[in-house]
Amino acid sequence: MHSPLNPPHLNSHSQNQPFALDPPDENEWEAGPLAIVGGCGHVGLPLALAFAARGRSVDLLDTSAERVALVNAGRMPFHEDDAEPLLAESIQNGRLKATTDASVLEDASAVIVTIGTPVDEYLDPSVGEFDRSLTWLLERVRPGQLLILRSTVFPGMTDRLARQLEERGRGDVDLAYCPERIVQGKSLVELKQLPQLVAGATPSAAKRAAALFRLICPKILYLRPIEAELAKLFCNAYRYINFAIANQFYVMAQHFEADFHKIYQALREDYPRMQSLSRPGFAAGPCLLKDTMQLGAFNHGSFVLGQAAMMVNEGLPYLVVQDLKRAYPLADMTVGILGMAFKPESDDPRSSLSYKLRKVLLLECKRVLCTDPYVPDTGLTPLAEVLDQADLLLVGTPHACYHDLKCRQPIVDITNTIKKSVGATPTAVNQPAELA
Repeated sequence: MHSPLNPPHLNSHSQNQPFALDPPDENEWEAGPLAIVGGCGHVGLPLALAFAARGRSVDLLDTSAERVALVNAGRMPFHEDDAEPLLAESIQNGRLKATTDASVLEDASAVIVTIGTPVDEYLDPSVGEFDRSLTWLLERVRPGQLLILRSTVFPGMTDRLARQLEERGRGDVDLAYCPERIVQGKSLVELKQLPQLVAGATPSAAKRAAALFRLICPKILYLRPIEAELAKLFCNAYRYINFAIANQFYVMAQHFEADFHKIYQALREDYPRMQSLSRPGFAAGPCLLKDTMQLGAFNHGSFVLGQAAMMVNEGLPYLVVQDLKRAYPLADMTVGILGMAFKPESDDPRSSLSYKLRKVLLLECKRVLCTDPYVPDTGLTPLAEVLDQADLLLVGTPHACYHDLKCRQPIVDITNTIKKSVGATPTAVNQPAELA
């Protein structure tokens, strides 16, 4: 018997092929304003700016009054390349406004939902929480509206929601799933460059969603809902596994006292088949691990590659610290961590492994100081103080501002981004302190 979240092919809308539709006509886009639920977040706000730049009016519905106030003042609540001037312009010309008032949904021709399926403490999808959010929304959508799910959802959710709409007698709402596949911080560029996956619960929904996104993206690719949901998860799981491969290779090289970065450079030089190999580093963030684990849950707990990748990536801070213990007298040292965001040039610390690194170091070191030029964390220390007080530095997040860093103490940099010609020489983790 099939799970309700993992049925075969749910209804007549979802057969073996996506709908055979003509290419979308950008002149068929929805009249009236758009509404984005979760609109002041990392997914919703850049999308709203892209539509506003094409002349659309967009209402941003968000539960955070603080973010709403920032956006209405023309200020970005997080970093996004080139977004703040566009936000200020969009607020000034009236195309964009943020609110906590759900009544803005009433006038919207299309409602775009940027609330994904969260995971619980066991890294399984928290379907109940997602259902409560969608139940609240279904009570407010009106006949004729286009309802688009944008964030990652557990596979089967779109068809499940379509059934719920039919059971409520709300077949008059067009439902589609159009996942984002954007690199955080580069949204405004990538929205213009990347094709958009579109999956409709009905042919009408697919056509309307395609016409809407054709305003801001170069190409539409049609899939069935289950295919689009899996495509989104496959993208993030693939990247997460690739990062784990590099990290596993790095750990192996360390074990045999080999210089991984010399190996990395040599095996990639003039060799096209190895260009996709990532650098080692602390692979984390709000999506990659979560989506990899969702894919495992969808496959009934069996995703060996994904589970192995989690062990490698999440275990890297522990392995780095264990190597440091063999190389340095950590109990007598103040250690500084450079970078606390989950990736370079970001102010987002969600799920950053730099914080796990700090937690592990706190058990081993006399003192741990952390710094980051972007993350708004009151517990962080200014870079100048870290450089003055630390005996040893670790690169947690390789922000560009650290690349030419001048300092007196050794730097442990598993990403190999600190230039060796300046200041202290970055050391291998297993290099004895006296040789640093």
